[in-house]
Amino acid sequence: MNKILLVILLMPMLSFSQEKEVLKYFKSKDSLVGVKNQNGKIIVPAQFKVFSYLQDGELVKGETIYFDGFKNDEKPGKNEWGYVYDKKGNFLYKPFFYDNGVDYFSEGVRRFVKNGKVGFVDRNGTVIINPEHDFASPFNYGYAAFCDGCDWEKTEDEHKAMVGGTWGVMNFKGEIVKPTSQSENTIEIDGKYYPNPFEYNEKEKGILQFFVKQNKKLSELYYVNHYTKLSENEKKLFFEIVEKPKENFPFYQVNTYDYRKVDTGFDFNFLISENGKNIFALDYDDEKISFEKWLENQKKKAEQFQKEHPDHPNKLSK
Repeated sequence: MNKILLVILLMPMLSFSQEKEVLKYFKSKDSLVGVKNQNGKIIVPAQFKVFSYLQDGELVKGETIYFDGFKNDEKPGKNEWGYVYDKKGNFLYKPFFYDNGVDYFSEGVRRFVKNGKVGFVDRNGTVIINPEHDFASPFNYGYAAFCDGCDWEKTEDEHKAMVGGTWGVMNFKGEIVKPTSQSENTIEIDGKYYPNPFEYNEKEKGILQFFVKQNKKLSELYYVNHYTKLSENEKKLFFEIVEKPKENFPFYQVNTYDYRKVDTGFDFNFLISENGKNIFALDYDDEKISFEKWLENQKKKAEQFQKEHPDHPNKLSK
C-alpha cells in the first residue's frame, strides 16, 4: 500500500521532469547570440552574429536550435548559411543557402552542406541523405534533381541558375532513379517519366481518403484565382503523405500537388495526428489551424476574389 501511495505522489514530479526544456536566445554585451535554458544554464555560448531580428529572451521554436548567421569573424563556406544545434547544444549541420537565407523544409527534409557537398536532413537534424553531390534541388513529389561538376551561372542577376555538370534524379533514399516509359503510374520530370514514389499501408490510405473525398471542393478553392481556363481533370489535386510520425513530431504531413504534380505551397499543407482524428492546416509560419477554421477562411478568400474578379474563368460551385 505504501509503495502504491509513493508512486502516486511521484507521478506529478515524473510528469514535470519529462516536460520539454524551455530554451531562450540571449545576447551578449557585444550583441553575439547564444542559447540558455529556463534556469539560466548556457546551452550554446554566445558566439553568433545573426542577421534576423532576434530579441533577447526570445523562445527557441521547433525541434532544433537555429542561428541565422555565423560565428563571429567567420567567413561562411560556399552555399552555407547559419548553424543548427540540437536542444542539448550539440552541433548538427550547416543549412544550404537559398534565396538570401536558410533553405526551407520541403517534404520533411532540408538541404545542408558539408565539405562543399549537398545532402538532406530531417526536422530533428538526422541525416537522411549523405552530402555527396555538388548541388541538389528541393524534393518535389518524392524526387530531387542533383548534379556533379556544376556551378552557379556567373551573372549580375539576383536569381542565378546552376549550369554544367552531370545531372540525375534521386529518391528519398538518395538512390539514383532512371527514367522509364510513360504509364498511368509514372510522373513527369523535365520531359522524362519516373515511377510513382509513394506507397501506403491501410491506415495511411484511410488518412488520404479524407482529402480525396473533398477533392472537388478543395480544387475549386485552390484554382479560383487562376486566370487560365482549366478542365475538370486539370483542376484535380493530388494529396500525398510526405512525412510520418517520428521523435518530436507526432503527425503525418500531407502535401497537396496540382495536376502537374507540383507542390501547391504552404497554404494547402496539412498535419494529421498520429491517431488520424485531428486534422490541421499549416500557415506560412508553420502554425497549426484546425481544418474547419482553415476551410472557412479559404472559402471567404475565394468568394472575395470571385467578387472582385467577376471575369475569372474558374468559378466556384453554387
